[in-house]
Amino acid sequence: MDWVNILFWIFASVAGAAALAVISVRNPVYSVLFLILTFFSVACTWLLVGAEFLGVTLVLVYVGAVMVLFLFVVMMLDIDTKNLREGWVRYLPVGALVAVVMLVQMLALIGVKARSATPFPVDNAAAIAADESNITWLARSLYTDYLLPFEFAAVILTVAVVAAVMLTLRRRTGVKSQNPSRQTMVKARDRMRMVKMAVETPEVHTARKPLDAQEGGQ
Repeated sequence: MDWVNILFWIFASVAGAAALAVISVRNPVYSVLFLILTFFSVACTWLLVGAEFLGVTLVLVYVGAVMVLFLFVVMMLDIDTKNLREGWVRYLPVGALVAVVMLVQMLALIGVKARSATPFPVDNAAAIAADESNITWLARSLYTDYLLPFEFAAVILTVAVVAAVMLTLRRRTGVKSQNPSRQTMVKARDRMRMVKMAVETPEVHTARKPLDAQEGGQ
């Protein structure tokens, strides 16, 4: 029995089902939990076929930073975080399910790796042919043969991030905000104005004596 192919299809099926759940559930907390499961399942498939660097990078970068991404999206979409914090125990079953699935995937991956006396059929095939390590082959291919597509992908992702911020940015009434463009265009003469004024001497008025004192002097 070819456990490598079986596990590959299992990991791929879990990743597809979790990705479908990300866009189908209405609760944002459930969505981010299924997103973590999707990333982890894809990382398991990469580890299974010998792309260790890509699998570890996916776990460290995406799974490690997905909560920061989730908080950023919550702040941009004005989701009521008070309701999300209340009753967090109801999210425990889905969180426990995701954790159990991830644990089973790790144990299955370790088990099939330990049972395989020979390397996987696609384990570092290109790297072995080039007589170098997998990471060295990946870096050499990425920054030499595929440098232009890599740069195009970086530009597209940067434009996508800027476009997402611009589309979700809204002006709110009653909220203090800054305008960086106007702040950088301010000049020194606009901040302070010197005004010349003529000196005015106050008039000295002689105090009138009370009427009773004037009559007493007479």
